Amino acid sequence: MKDILGTALLDYLHGNYTEDIITETNISEEDEMPLPYLFRSFEEMPPLEQQALILAKGKTLDVGCGAGGHALYLQNRGLDVLAIDISEGAIKVSKERGVKNVKQIELLQLENQKFDTILLLMNGTGIFSKLSNVSAYLQHLKTLLNEGGQILMDTSDIKYMYDEGEDGSIWVPSDRYYGELTFTIRYKKEKGEPFNWLYLDPTLFETAATSNGFDFEIISHGAHFDYLAKLTIAGNNPLQ
Repeated sequence: MKDILGTALLDYLHGNYTEDIITETNISEEDEMPLPYLFRSFEEMPPLEQQALILAKGKTLDVGCGAGGHALYLQNRGLDVLAIDISEGAIKVSKERGVKNVKQIELLQLENQKFDTILLLMNGTGIFSKLSNVSAYLQHLKTLLNEGGQILMDTSDIKYMYDEGEDGSIWVPSDRYYGELTFTIRYKKEKGEPFNWLYLDPTLFETAATSNGFDFEIISHGAHFDYLAKLTIAGNNPLQ
């Protein structure tokens, strides 16, 4: 697969920034993802991301590390961080920016390690791809948590993207959950293969979490239907 994101990140890091990434979904038109945003400082991050980073404690796993901004902030706080991503370019960028412990690996392939905090940010549920995969990912995440550990994950309820009826109801697809989208990204003249990306509404997320043995808590809500959730293994006392 083409490493569209990694190529763009490397270009920006090496001073070859001439244009942004273009994203498109099966329910929306093309939109720009500014490359500088992927290199934002803590002060430039949305409040939900800032809150998640502040709440992180102990040995931490940063899933989908991108350009390494979250991992760098946590390193500077003195935390032991492992940053992972499937993008070879993202891993190179994170290393060059100073992230000490990075690994190119898919989350489900990461085994035999334990963490006190697992971060999945910038719509962390997207990695699940489809609703049918949620339980498998949550069960795997459970194997990576230390006793008393926490998963901090943000996502959005994207029902606002669908047409609303006169009675306030929304028109949603009959063949899939409305939070299941198909994305494509394009950078310069290269276009990546379509990929599935999942957004979860709070009710469904809580149901999935509790049915897989987690306690579920919404830490805070963002300005645009987004929210930060904390998952802890049911019956375990969170780390103090």
